[in-house]
Amino acid sequence: MPAPTETSNFEPRANTPEEDPIRVALVHDWLTGFRGGERVLEVLCELFPEAPLYTLVYVKNSTVPVIENREIHTSFIQRLPMAKKKYRHYLPLFPLASETLHVKGYDLIVSTSSAVAKSVHTYGALHWCYTHTPMRYVWDRFDDYFGPEIVGALPSKYFFRPIAAALRSYDRQTSSRVDHYVANSTFVADRIRRFYGREAEVICPPVDTRFSKVVRKPEDFYLFFSALVPYKRADQAILACQKMKKKLVVLGHGPELAKLQKLADPNYIQFIMHPTDEMVADHLARAKALLFPTIEDFGIVPVEALSAGLPVIGLHQGGLLDSQTEKTCLFYQNQTVEDLMAAIHEFELKGVDFFKPEDLRTQAGKFSRPIFRQKVSLSIHRLLAQKLDQTKLEE
Repeated sequence: MPAPTETSNFEPRANTPEEDPIRVALVHDWLTGFRGGERVLEVLCELFPEAPLYTLVYVKNSTVPVIENREIHTSFIQRLPMAKKKYRHYLPLFPLASETLHVKGYDLIVSTSSAVAKSVHTYGALHWCYTHTPMRYVWDRFDDYFGPEIVGALPSKYFFRPIAAALRSYDRQTSSRVDHYVANSTFVADRIRRFYGREAEVICPPVDTRFSKVVRKPEDFYLFFSALVPYKRADQAILACQKMKKKLVVLGHGPELAKLQKLADPNYIQFIMHPTDEMVADHLARAKALLFPTIEDFGIVPVEALSAGLPVIGLHQGGLLDSQTEKTCLFYQNQTVEDLMAAIHEFELKGVDFFKPEDLRTQAGKFSRPIFRQKVSLSIHRLLAQKLDQTKLEE
């Protein structure tokens, strides 16, 4: 294997020993849609075009051909009732499903994980894991998913908390099955350190900059663009804007929609539940700024906003600190409506022209697919080289 360089690409051909002796398998939590995690997997599939893929559940034609045009192995959850749509309901079975995925006979396992993909048995193979997050719903974000206000007091306490405790134990115990952790942000690397006692390399995910051709024509409204789930804190964006008598467009839908619509004053708040790419591009072009009041593992939407030349008003926590600078984002410190209102007021005083579109687009360019691909290639090369050096020392 050639030594890696700063411009090298890692293009092995998995499972062809006569040409490349490294047998590679890919592992991904589930294949049920094409979101940020699948964009990472897409690049890995390009790097390992013949590697088989192991996953808990697979919905055919739910992702892209480069992912699906290979041998795909699923767990027993695939055969359970309604698994393709309700797979998350089988959360207590995820550890057993991971344990029984037979990922055997490989030299290198490359996984992408936000649940149990990182926990597969390696049978002696090297394991490189791209971690979107440790299971947030059983660690520090339990109440956002299974708290009393979400599922009810008794189910939360007597059903979901014991399940979460068991999953935390399993998650921690199997953390040693990974040889090299890669986190999608400094924030996630810190969580890996706290929960697993392991260090992680940081490689931010690739972001689709399809909005980079947008021509900015700012108008008098702010934008919130996200799935409408509790931890995204759309309620804070809504309350801040209507208290300040500022217009806000909310792009997205989800289980919080009805609750948010009751909260919102239609004189100031507009909902667009199923925006097309054209509608998203139009609002990115015309909004004053993107409001981002949540704590994300990384946060792809703010980078997409930058690619369109749209500045961000965001909470100074989480993965946003890896993607934004003071030239692209007006940060505020505390996750409260009052702090967000103060940030909006400061933004108004600075004016729309304070943030330069060229600075924003330059920052977004740092998260391109080619850069991500190069960093991943070098990371895997280094792991293999370390193993080779260790083997030579042992001999």
